[in-house]
Amino acid sequence: MKSISLYLHAHQPLRVKPYTIFDAGNDHYYFNDDTPNKDTNNRFIIDKVAAKSYLSTNQVLIELLHTHPEFCLSLSITGTLIEQLESYRPDVLDSFKELVATGRVEIIAETYYHSLAFFFSITEFEAQVQLHAQKIRQIFGVTPTAFRNTELSYNNELARWADKAGYEAIITEGWDPILGWRSPNYVYRPTGTSQIKLLMKNYRLSDDIAFRFSNRHWTEWPLTAEKFTHWAYESDHGGELINLFMDYETFGEHQWADTGIFDFLRSLPEKWLSMPECNFKTITQSARTLEVKDEIDIPQTITWADTERDLTAWLGNAMQQDTIKNIYSLSDAILSTNDQDLIDDWRRLQTSDHFYYMCTKWFSDGDVHAYFSPYQSPYDAFRFYMNTFHDLKYRLAEKGINT
Repeated sequence: MKSISLYLHAHQPLRVKPYTIFDAGNDHYYFNDDTPNKDTNNRFIIDKVAAKSYLSTNQVLIELLHTHPEFCLSLSITGTLIEQLESYRPDVLDSFKELVATGRVEIIAETYYHSLAFFFSITEFEAQVQLHAQKIRQIFGVTPTAFRNTELSYNNELARWADKAGYEAIITEGWDPILGWRSPNYVYRPTGTSQIKLLMKNYRLSDDIAFRFSNRHWTEWPLTAEKFTHWAYESDHGGELINLFMDYETFGEHQWADTGIFDFLRSLPEKWLSMPECNFKTITQSARTLEVKDEIDIPQTITWADTERDLTAWLGNAMQQDTIKNIYSLSDAILSTNDQDLIDDWRRLQTSDHFYYMCTKWFSDGDVHAYFSPYQSPYDAFRFYMNTFHDLKYRLAEKGINT
């Protein structure tokens, strides 16, 4: 038996508007959704992504779930996206609810604010995971049993935490230097854990869809569902589980509708299920039904981002390092105020995207960062962000707290 575990991640940050030093001390809202600059207008971006990706993707997935009783998938959706859908596009949130209500779409746990808190404050990290679990129960009526950290960031310490927290599965990148001779197409046990199982992304097959699908210079273009399922079935790594992990926005936003991406998605389950002894499993189903192949030791932090597969996408230069250090330095002071608006703003500024926009890498990684950034340069991202940081300190000073 060979299974596909399809996992899609849905996230949109609250982008900081062009916030000047003159706004600090006067304007305490950093994410203005009425700004005329569409690149930083969060409402405009939600509407755009909803039209291009979320609604169309969810419609196709609902059709597939009704057509193929054997089809299932896992998804994660951040608290920042849920909040924006509640405010601007409840119809889109309803379409996600419809998926989960089928009972064959699993929601994966994560941090509410898509943050890197695990690496800076375990207390804050746990608070955000709890907030996310509460939101998922409130909106979807389910309790997650599998965990992913922001950008699939992972190490042994995180696995031990998730194991003690009672999660059955955790996921990360199936990076070659980590796997060595081993295949990403099996279930593993993280070093130092007793119960939890590790699923690792097959990045070659995942990226064929997420990144190469519309590339007409790719020698394998065009990619059909029939061709892809043959690759998966005959995977060079062998194994019993093909973990296809990618952003939700792959469908319709990163790969536009006119590339044929929705036709590909619509055909994938039929082609895969027609292969001998092939099925689909959610992340948790894979953990429950498949035996551990080996133990995986990952003492250093890996992610699914950039060619390095580490945290340098967010912490690779002095601007990024200083801003993230500064925001977590306010932790005790902010939380001591019990001012929920202030705490919420502080947590929204922890979202990893803010630091991603400050990346100064070159070549292909730099192009990817520039594609996602709403700013003209990483230095604008840094400047606007630090101005909000100064305003946070101003708001604390108004309460008699000096930092």
